[in-house]
Amino acid sequence: MTEEDVKLKFITPAIEQAGWDKMSQISMEYQITDGRINLINNVAKRDKVGIKKADYVLSYQLNLPLAIVEAKDDSHSIRHGLEQAKIYAQMLDAPFAYSSNGSSFIEFDFLSGSQRELALNEFPTPYELWQRFLEYKHFSSRAFKIIQEPYFYDQGAKKPRYYQQVAINRAIEAVANGKKRLMLVMATGTGKTYVAFQIIHRLYRAGAKKKILFLADRNILVDQSETGDFKPFGNKMTKIKDKLLDSSYEIYLSLYQQLVDEDGNEPFREFSPDFFDLIIIDECHRGSAKEDSQWRKILDYFKSATHIGLTATPKEDNEISNSSYFGEPIYTYSLKQGINDGFLAPFKVIRVGIDVDLMEYRPPEGMLDDYGNEIPDKIYNIKDYDRNLVLTNRTKLVASRISEFLKSTDRMAKTIVFCVDIEHAQRMCEALRNENSDLVRQNPNYVAQITGDVPNVNAMVERFSRPDEIYPVVAVTSKLLTTGVDCKTCKVIAIDSCINSITEFKQIIGRGTRLREDFGKTHFTILDFRGVSRLFMDPKFDGEPIKEDDLPAKANFTEEKPPKPKEDKEKSGERKIVINGAEVKILDELEQIYDQNGNLIASDFKDFSRQNILAKFKSLENFITSWDAQSKKQAIINELKDHGVLLDELKIKPEFTNLDEFDLICHIAYNKPPRTRKERADGVKKRDFLSKYSDKAREVLLKLIDKYADNGISDLENINVLKNDPFRDMGGMLEIVNDFFGGKEKYFEAIKELEKEIYAA
Repeated sequence: MTEEDVKLKFITPAIEQAGWDKMSQISMEYQITDGRINLINNVAKRDKVGIKKADYVLSYQLNLPLAIVEAKDDSHSIRHGLEQAKIYAQMLDAPFAYSSNGSSFIEFDFLSGSQRELALNEFPTPYELWQRFLEYKHFSSRAFKIIQEPYFYDQGAKKPRYYQQVAINRAIEAVANGKKRLMLVMATGTGKTYVAFQIIHRLYRAGAKKKILFLADRNILVDQSETGDFKPFGNKMTKIKDKLLDSSYEIYLSLYQQLVDEDGNEPFREFSPDFFDLIIIDECHRGSAKEDSQWRKILDYFKSATHIGLTATPKEDNEISNSSYFGEPIYTYSLKQGINDGFLAPFKVIRVGIDVDLMEYRPPEGMLDDYGNEIPDKIYNIKDYDRNLVLTNRTKLVASRISEFLKSTDRMAKTIVFCVDIEHAQRMCEALRNENSDLVRQNPNYVAQITGDVPNVNAMVERFSRPDEIYPVVAVTSKLLTTGVDCKTCKVIAIDSCINSITEFKQIIGRGTRLREDFGKTHFTILDFRGVSRLFMDPKFDGEPIKEDDLPAKANFTEEKPPKPKEDKEKSGERKIVINGAEVKILDELEQIYDQNGNLIASDFKDFSRQNILAKFKSLENFITSWDAQSKKQAIINELKDHGVLLDELKIKPEFTNLDEFDLICHIAYNKPPRTRKERADGVKKRDFLSKYSDKAREVLLKLIDKYADNGISDLENINVLKNDPFRDMGGMLEIVNDFFGGKEKYFEAIKELEKEIYAA
């Protein structure tokens, strides 16, 4: 029986007979991930085979999954699907996993670590699994009430993705059990604010938390929350403005600057210390854990409240330790996971090597700068440029390369350019406008400076962030756009600032990771002019909380760490050295993509396809076994194509034009010397294989061998090829199949034999 027959006749009836409601508790073909988007040569293609789907997800109530059941056809053992079920169960935080081929069930219990076989009529009831879960957790009656509080649902409202569901459930469970400090680490673009909304909703509705503060450090983060994910709170919610506090609301959104300022004013003390019983700190890496920070004054005052920190980049250094304050993260969902699951945009990196960056710069002796002052005789390097020394032509060269990239791809692609400071951003704006004067003439906001000193800058950020707003297209900034700005259609990030902080780097990369396929945003590009993409190689980039005093070495760039940058709103009084006439040029460029293992690899069809083949078939023997077992070879070819193996693109290359897919795969993945289609066809003709067939059948097979030599395996497996020349003159498809071979079944047997001979050596 097929897998579908097994499910229909045995597994589904057994589950339903155990009392699971098919409408509210059983989800079949439950899609967990969307499938990674693979990016090669600016072509974005979703890996359809990589989409993870569970045959059954069994939930006690919606969004509280208890068990995963994987089905297999009756040619497999009952245990065959168990490992797959366990993987899915771990992803969804479900405590039980089952596998079945229709004869019985195998159960794996994550709570006890035990495994057992169950008859079909012994499948556990919802109540039984729920009680086993509750007994393990030792929930109090109060905690039990809290964890059962439903999610917020409204018609047309978004549903939680699997990782959001896990983050929400773990937070609710931790709070229900009395935990006072907790942290969720989720990559930028994965919906931290939505997670915060559902946590607040469930705790508020359960009566566990009645006065709630959502705290952020940038106005746009608060505004985006108020008008976005938090909107359903309606008149229960207020945004604190002008340092005016009104105790009549339940949910408060605030900048920490509204509650405490640098002048020593502390409006938060108007509330009693026990006023709030839940505080959620957005982007908590930005200082909430620092003992002398403004944030900590607020948190320490409301210390009786539960504090939940949200961040994409937990920070660990001599001054700030998120984990020492909040504890270890109760859940982490990384950039690599988000990209591999297909929820975040993949990216490529173009690392641009400029001569004065790679080889340093020493001005000629006695040279004067643009102000007529003699330039100190010293060697300048990448840490000096645009901070102490301005090479005007370098700025122009960077602007030219950014513009060249946009002109070769999409000049209306939303782009963020990160500069050293405000003055550098001003010069970069000028250079970019001059490079794109035709579009600036059409709209002066084509290039916009978005820094802290610009009037009404928040309105400009809002316009840049909105997918339906065309302008501004190119946003030039220094620090203002590094954190929290939700620009889902940003397609290009250009970095012309020295960055040694992995925290800051991850936040910058996060500006591009959001997907908006409806607006054509499937991937993004990083133009790296300062060698900062070296930070991708650091194991802490997508791993444990970041300790900033342990930085990676710079390849081809100076090791010295630049001075701590000033805030956007501050300007250094020290005049920079400005040199107008220095010659600069690009020496080299390296294009790389971020692969499934979180590594930067060369953007090459062959290397990329090789990795994806090996992910599917770890050895040549594995591949050949599967190839021989598959009755239609085209099925394996199509499966590999869907898995990111770019066979069609590779076959265009001159060295691969005459190979069929089998030899191409064996060659690029396993270094097997290839044989051309013609060589394989000639080998079959020389052997005695055809002698057992009648003259007319042999003639058909010889012509099919020639077809294979010309076009490959697909012509052999498509019976409709017999309707065309040169077979039309032999009587056509029906006559050939019935009269020459004795029927369709025997014709396909002959084709199978022919394929076996073709790949015999």
